[in-house]
Amino acid sequence: MPATRLTIKRVEKPWGRRDLWPAFDPVPEGGAPIGEIWFEVPGEQDGSTDGPALLIKYLFTSDRLSVQVHPDDATAQKQGYPRGKDEAWVILAADPHASIAIGTLHPMTRDELRAAAEDGSIEHLLDWKAVKKDDSFYTPAGTVHAIGPGLTLIEVQQNVDLTYRLYDYGSSRELHLDAGVASSNPVPYVAPYKPHAIAEGRTILADGPKFVLERWSGGGSGTLKSDGRPLWLVPMSGGGQIDNGPLEAGGAWLVTGDVPLTLSDDADMLVAYPDSGVIEPLWDPAG
Repeated sequence: MPATRLTIKRVEKPWGRRDLWPAFDPVPEGGAPIGEIWFEVPGEQDGSTDGPALLIKYLFTSDRLSVQVHPDDATAQKQGYPRGKDEAWVILAADPHASIAIGTLHPMTRDELRAAAEDGSIEHLLDWKAVKKDDSFYTPAGTVHAIGPGLTLIEVQQNVDLTYRLYDYGSSRELHLDAGVASSNPVPYVAPYKPHAIAEGRTILADGPKFVLERWSGGGSGTLKSDGRPLWLVPMSGGGQIDNGPLEAGGAWLVTGDVPLTLSDDADMLVAYPDSGVIEPLWDPAG
């Protein structure tokens, strides 16, 4: 089928929550908190060499995540991984004073970064940005970052499970200082792309280098047509129909061919596809 509904994998995390996004069942009484929900291709293992290029996740945080970094393609492939990890976040909900650390407050050498990770001062050398609903960020591989508590977000990333922890607030979890410092670009974060609308109801949040991320709002009916790249559709609210099946919040779809798509007037959806270059036209509900 050109449109495949992806399967859901619930991932337990100590920093997760029991009350999740309305589209997902809460954790039963006594159950471990859920920190992530992954969307996987049925029958395929995400992160494999021949697996899909992208991975979509929901994150639910009740505590801060470790200070971490992801390697780029070349570094990851030297270690036997299929790819590195650029990622993007779209904030669905944020408690008051919620924040995300992206980049360092000032340029650092790798020796300075390692020393700060070892003595714990790294936590205070990161640029903690206040975030709110509907904010979005694209973070290239090598960006030192940490996600704070009180957030619900969608993460779009290159499909690899590869994270180097630089600092974890004194916990007993393993750190990866050698690989993490070597993979880091410890400089202030500069957004690589400025989100902007290109048509009514269609905003480009990021355009490469590893993937394009769009946000669509509003309804209509037409044919979804790619340029050969696979498409990931992630409805955040509202819904509709795709390939003659239901399209609804809390799910994700992988599309590999032309398919009919109908969206409700209250639809709010992310659309992602690998590499750079916005597909034009992608969907013309008036056509």
